[in-house]
Amino acid sequence: MNLELAQSIVGGLSEPSKMPCYGFSIPAKRCKTGAKLRKVKGSICSICYALKGRYVFGIVKRALDRRFSKLSHPKWVRAMAFLIKHVEKSGFFRWHDSGDVQSLSHLKRIVAVCKLTPNVQHWLPTREYGIVSHYIRTLGAFPDNLTVRLSAYMVDGPPPSHLAKSLGLTTSGVWEDGFTCPAYSQGNKCLDCRACWNKKHANVNYKAH
Repeated sequence: MNLELAQSIVGGLSEPSKMPCYGFSIPAKRCKTGAKLRKVKGSICSICYALKGRYVFGIVKRALDRRFSKLSHPKWVRAMAFLIKHVEKSGFFRWHDSGDVQSLSHLKRIVAVCKLTPNVQHWLPTREYGIVSHYIRTLGAFPDNLTVRLSAYMVDGPPPSHLAKSLGLTTSGVWEDGFTCPAYSQGNKCLDCRACWNKKHANVNYKAH
């Protein structure tokens, strides 16, 4: 395995301008639960940031589609872990700044990557509660270096704290509860904040954008 081969197998990593690290993104239009929520007025998905701005540029859309097409590649896990180990120097990684978990198989692959990169802290926000619940109830807890946050459905609705607590997970949402993301007051960047990766923050609150 080398960097060029790994890049070709996974379709490359993303570099979200807000993040202090690399990420991996796929088209938001491919979200399962999100596709339904986009039709619901007042839902967070109805104002999805990943369906506007730079995400609609041709070069970005092609990159998102390319990564999506590679998800079932037999060497995807190995290539993704190799890529993260060799390019991510911050010690952090963000899953899905665009898009979401597609299936139980997809989630298993993400977990496998996390296990192969134990020195990196991974953050996975998701609205696929059913897939996550199925994983935990059949396969057990996620590795310590993976923070899975169940994301709220509605802008003015609370995050799914009860479900998250029962699964040993954390949450996030557009809701005045818990830690508030400071990015809105610092140029829409994380800077030195790493709250999203920190399981001690039961909920991270974001401003609608």
